[in-house]
Amino acid sequence: MSDTFPDAIRKLPEASLTIQGARAYLSQAPTHQILFMEFAEDADVPAHAHAAQFGIVLEGKIELTISGDTRTYAKGDRYFIPAGAVHRAKIYAGYADVTFFDDAGRYSAK
Repeated sequence: MSDTFPDAIRKLPEASLTIQGARAYLSQAPTHQILFMEFAEDADVPAHAHAAQFGIVLEGKIELTISGDTRTYAKGDRYFIPAGAVHRAKIYAGYADVTFFDDAGRYSAK
């Protein structure tokens, strides 16, 4: 996992995540956050909702169910989760992405 992102990204604060095997670097702004995420283990994220989210898959694959519609996204794919849409995810080991959250308080730094 350590070579997914360059040093400039790895020098960002790590985000406080509760997902086993996940690491994320946090770029914080007054109105939003960008996370550079990577997963060393498979992870299941239960159904939840929050502000809008946009992601670009860099490596691996993720299965997202957004408002009841399930799709698999792989390297080079983009996904969008509208604000308030209930969604869940199955993330596979080796997955990495860049994710924009339209919420400045979604995650905190460790």
